[in-house]
Amino acid sequence: MNLENAAILTAMVTPFDEEGTMDYPQLKKLIEYLLQHHTEGLIVAGTTGESPTLSHDEKLALFKETIKIVAGRVPIICGIGSNNTQESVDFAKEVAQLDGVTAGLAVVPYYNKPNQEGLYRHFKAISEASDLPIILYNVPSRTIARLEVTTILELAKLPNIIGIKECTGQLTMAQIIEQAPQDFLIYSGEDALAFEAKAMGANGIISVASHVLGNEFYEMYQELTNGHAQAAGNIQRQLLPKIEALFSVPSPAPVKAVLNHLGMNVGDLRLPLVACTSEEKTTILKILNK
Repeated sequence: MNLENAAILTAMVTPFDEEGTMDYPQLKKLIEYLLQHHTEGLIVAGTTGESPTLSHDEKLALFKETIKIVAGRVPIICGIGSNNTQESVDFAKEVAQLDGVTAGLAVVPYYNKPNQEGLYRHFKAISEASDLPIILYNVPSRTIARLEVTTILELAKLPNIIGIKECTGQLTMAQIIEQAPQDFLIYSGEDALAFEAKAMGANGIISVASHVLGNEFYEMYQELTNGHAQAAGNIQRQLLPKIEALFSVPSPAPVKAVLNHLGMNVGDLRLPLVACTSEEKTTILKILNK
């Protein structure tokens, strides 16, 4: 599937049953719900999908089931990255064998704090491991290490690195948009910057909030496409307090709480993450219902 025209990609939660194992019937229900509410691509086993607590075999099984359910309707981007280069290389090779995967999402290595040369070599090795297209994931709030713009631009020259999920703010986003190759895909990973990213020329948003605000994101982007920036900005202003509520406690606890409230039954979280308290859930739902 082609990513070029996909503006709203949902970083999908992983549904668990009461025993904490993956719930495939609920996965199908969730995917169909997301596609009905303007999700144009899925990120599977990313941060929101609780990838740190998924085993290797669980990730592969989740990828295969998602491919089966989606059946070619939207692009599928699979989380393949870790702070172990060789492990990421090997996993990229495995995922590349799955028919129906559009790209792999490779996070900046965490905990071991590599410098820019180490980061460049890490992503270069992953990109050369197979023919699986690679999207960089720059999120220093979680990884500490940060891809600098100069390194991103060097990586963008590599034929198999096709884009980035960027979570470091408007200035970095603007510099990448201005200087990267024209076909390099650029997505904001911050829901609160969905308007700014698209207005500046990014492809769109890799979103958590689109689980429950997909229609609003779609309407905002339609207004932007039609040249109605003021109307789009008005939608974004209404979205901001709701987005803030969906990140008021560690994600994806809030969005899972809302989905469960809506009857999606995506289950609890795996430790060390915990579910919202009843008070937190009540506050989040009150804000979303305004």
